[in-house]
Amino acid sequence: MGCHNGQVTGYGRLVLAGAPIGQAGDVSPRLREVLGSADVVAAEDTRRLRRLAGELGVEITGRVVSYYDQNEAGRAQELIEALKDGRTVVVITDAGMPGVSDPGYRLTRLAVEEGVTVTALPGPSAVTTALAVSGLASDRFCFEGFPPRKPGDRARRLAALAGEERTMVFFEAPHRLESSLAAMAAAFGPDRPAAVCRELTKTYEEVRRGGLGELAEWAAAGVKGEITIVVAGHVADAAGQDMDALVAEVDRRVAEGAQRKLAIADVARQAGVPKRELYDLVHRRSATP
Repeated sequence: MGCHNGQVTGYGRLVLAGAPIGQAGDVSPRLREVLGSADVVAAEDTRRLRRLAGELGVEITGRVVSYYDQNEAGRAQELIEALKDGRTVVVITDAGMPGVSDPGYRLTRLAVEEGVTVTALPGPSAVTTALAVSGLASDRFCFEGFPPRKPGDRARRLAALAGEERTMVFFEAPHRLESSLAAMAAAFGPDRPAAVCRELTKTYEEVRRGGLGELAEWAAAGVKGEITIVVAGHVADAAGQDMDALVAEVDRRVAEGAQRKLAIADVARQAGVPKRELYDLVHRRSATP
């Protein structure tokens, strides 16, 4: 066998297939084609794969194997052997892109190390979909996955992100949503703008926007479904002034009866920041439903 650009000729191909996050109609024609022609389809949930294939009208002719968190390490080596035998292996998870808070990273890493060609079928992603509909800045963002489950670990992780200036995207389980939002409010401030995106692209899709403290109170009543949280990044001016705190001070004064324009001018003067800069930020925040 030869080698070209670090990839071994004669080896098969690993295909990371993006799966719909709610609507089967969002898949691409290429996904239909690859599912029907692959030698091996490694699925996070084989029953959900069969259901998706039925909805798409695709007959899977290759071997279907399970590939989920608990068996990922062991199954990866088996799939590598199939790839080295010249097989095409498709990895598909329940929703979104394999390797993004889903199984796929370990196999991809091994495939790269072995010289196997790795490619992807782009598809819907809860990360970018939530970011797009959140109404928050999307020019720079970071994906933080699921926050730690233990309160202490979670508090430490969030404290380390308090100064992060990029918009942050998190996944969370519905039964932990309230506690995570409360922890974020404690770490980032209750007025930090955020959006909770639930059941994206599905029948009961909902996007709830507001400050973290307000969203934590809303979540206390119980929330169901697949959850993605988008949180605005920390905002500071060139002098290091905490603009989030200044916006909160303006909001406090307005709530006490002050005119917004006068409150902005007074707070900006006291903090030594440009009035226009604070006005623009307050306006953007207040425009978020």
